[in-house]
Amino acid sequence: MSGNKPDFQTVKLGFETEPIMLRLDQILSLKTLRPGTKDSSKYKQILGSVKAVGLVEAPVVARHPDAAGVFFLLDGSLRLEALKDLGVQTVECLISTDDETYTYNKRINRIPPIQEHKMITRAIARGVPEAAIAEALGLDIKSILRRSRLLKGICLEAADLLRSASCPMASFDVLRKMVPLRQIEAAELMIGQKNFTVGFAKALLAATPDPQLIHPRRRPGRSDGQGISRDDMARMERELASLQAQVRSFEESFGIDTLHLTVARGYLRKILGNPRIASWLEQNRGEYLGEFRTIVEAEQASQPQAR
Repeated sequence: MSGNKPDFQTVKLGFETEPIMLRLDQILSLKTLRPGTKDSSKYKQILGSVKAVGLVEAPVVARHPDAAGVFFLLDGSLRLEALKDLGVQTVECLISTDDETYTYNKRINRIPPIQEHKMITRAIARGVPEAAIAEALGLDIKSILRRSRLLKGICLEAADLLRSASCPMASFDVLRKMVPLRQIEAAELMIGQKNFTVGFAKALLAATPDPQLIHPRRRPGRSDGQGISRDDMARMERELASLQAQVRSFEESFGIDTLHLTVARGYLRKILGNPRIASWLEQNRGEYLGEFRTIVEAEQASQPQAR
């Protein structure tokens, strides 16, 4: 049985297991700030947020390969500048085992609404006034209060599904009209379609049967007075259920289908690279040759161009 167990020692961790407290002068930025950066609204918002709430997201650094005690900054240049302007001397950092800045600049998801909600509620719990948070984030107090109540009426399972999604607050308002089980189903469908818009959420609401709504519709045979009949709702529900089943089926087979396609493309590219085989196909199976070339060319077109 031991031969079938995965060797976890061969898995490379992306970060060191413990964060580290560093002096700001130990951290070397890999890029310089553009002129006028500190005058931008984005920087002023970060500066105000750090001042009022504290640092929410730790900077990411990598160890200098040739200088002990020196670190390269991979992500968090504006946060680091804000700390310097506020006179802070040290900061807790995450230590990356990879010094490639592309990963952090291009692949990180910035704060989604649910994480922003947690940040605001945490600040309020620490005694930070709503007015101070609003000033730090450049928002009005009503917007802060709305964000702090984002998950009111949203079940824990649906909130967990949408925790990293860029889902507008208005979409949460629509989900709030559904019972918890339907919220979960709607969240899964939104994720499967990668569609978190208010319009899509309203379409899911329109297709939701009365028993799955917090407040049943007022007018029999209609949906919220929008002129959607029971038959239309039933049809939409069937179509959405079918679509959801297809999405789940595609998700299950996508990985292996992509692997098969990659292998097939490599094989076809090797075949077409042989002049004798290409000549025989052209003379005897011209229709196949055209399809094979289309597949190979589609792979080449999908490759990023070198600059």
